[in-house]
Amino acid sequence: MDQLVISGKAYTSRLLVGTGKYKNFAETRAAIEASGAQIVTVAIRRTNIGQNPNEPNLLEVISPNRYTILPNTAGCYSAEDAIRTLRLARELLDGHDLVKLEVLGDPHTLFPNVVETLSAAEKLVKEGFKVMVYTSDDPIIARQLEEIGCIAVMPLASLIGSGMGILNPYNLQIIIENARVPVLVDAGVGTASDAAIAMELGCDGVLMNTAIAAAQNPVLMASAMKKAIEAGREAYLAGRMAKKLYSAAPSSPTTGMIAAGGKNQAA
Repeated sequence: MDQLVISGKAYTSRLLVGTGKYKNFAETRAAIEASGAQIVTVAIRRTNIGQNPNEPNLLEVISPNRYTILPNTAGCYSAEDAIRTLRLARELLDGHDLVKLEVLGDPHTLFPNVVETLSAAEKLVKEGFKVMVYTSDDPIIARQLEEIGCIAVMPLASLIGSGMGILNPYNLQIIIENARVPVLVDAGVGTASDAAIAMELGCDGVLMNTAIAAAQNPVLMASAMKKAIEAGREAYLAGRMAKKLYSAAPSSPTTGMIAAGGKNQAA
């Protein structure tokens, strides 16, 4: 079976989902179940997973016994803040070391600050964290993050929450072709076709939140995304036909046809 391997663990689903922006925990649970995702990312600075004992705990909805919890640093704008946040996550999750690093450049675009990201990644790897990292679609930065020791690179398709889809497939292809670690599109997916395209390009997976949570019917969209990821992966593995401009290539045989006079045409 074709599986996604992250930090030595195999997953049958290549769709990773977030937990923010849903109406309530019931909708969160239903959408995640419909998505078929096995890795669920949690924003430590915005979500209670035990640090606030008097508030509802998200882990009661997404049990660590069923899902791989991926704590992330959403809302962090410096390497220092990101590192502190993930140290807290490791403490709250009993030594959990698989994390998603994102260091943002500004609150308007949420574009990654690659300088701070590189700095944080280097320190986190040295501290024993297994870092999956959100980054720009710059192939050089992606390579540097891999060389630092990140276990997966996660370039954006377009800005977080924009729903604009994949704006630069060529950069993504360069990153995919040169990477020796999993490459997952993170941010910018708006609908199922965007997810399918990412997988057809050869991405190992897609992480999304807003595309599902902000849909008019989040649970139905989660189901659509599951199918899109599977279809895109199968199409990539199958190998699409070559594109040909003005190529007259009939889809059925032209030999052995019945001629107008009733006789077979010569081969």
